[in-house]
Amino acid sequence: MILPLILLYVISLVYLAITERFRNFASIMALQGWLLFLVALVRLHAIHPAELAFIACETLLFKGVLVPALLFAVIRKTGISRVRTSGSSQFRSLLLSFAALVVSVSVTYLVADASADRLFFGVALYALLSGLVLIVMRTRIFSHMVGFLTIENGVFLFSTAIGVEMPLLINAAILLDILMSVLMLGLFFTKIDRTIHAIDADSLTRVKD
Repeated sequence: MILPLILLYVISLVYLAITERFRNFASIMALQGWLLFLVALVRLHAIHPAELAFIACETLLFKGVLVPALLFAVIRKTGISRVRTSGSSQFRSLLLSFAALVVSVSVTYLVADASADRLFFGVALYALLSGLVLIVMRTRIFSHMVGFLTIENGVFLFSTAIGVEMPLLINAAILLDILMSVLMLGLFFTKIDRTIHAIDADSLTRVKD
C-alpha cells in the first residue's frame, strides 16, 4: 500500500519541475496533501489515536484542501497563469530534478541507518531538493511559494522516516508555519497586484519605498 503512494508522490515532484501552469502547481499541492494523508494513516497507525487523528486532519484538511484553495484564490485574484518562458527551460528543470533524485538516493544509501526508514528518508530528501529547485530555477514568487510548501511536505516525510513519536510536534510547527506563510503571501500578492503589478522576485528588488 505504501509503495504505490510513494511512487505517485515522486512522480508529482517530477511533474512540478516541468509544468509551467500555476493551476497545475496548485493541483499537485492538493494531490500531495491527499497522498500524505494516506501515508500518515498507513505509516502511523500504531501511534495514539488522538495523535493520529490530529495528524490525519491536519494533513487532509490543511494540506489537501485549505492550502490548494488559497493557492487557487491567489491565482484568480492576481491573474497569474504560468511561468515566464524567458526563464529556464523545462528540459533543464527536468535534468535538475533527476539529478536531485540521484543525489537523494545516494545520500540515503550513505547516511540513513536502521533507525530511519530508507524509503521515506530518500523521498523526503528528494522533496526538499525539489522545493529548492523550484525556488532557484523559477522567477515568479508563486513558484517560490510552491517550492516552500514542497519543502514543508518533505519535512513531514522526514518525521515519518525517523519514527512514530515525532510527527505530532513536527506537524504542529508545520501547521503554523504554512498557515502564516500562505496567508501573508496571499495578502502580499493582492497588495502587489493592486499597486505595482510585480509578481517576479527580480521585480521586487527594484521596488523603492
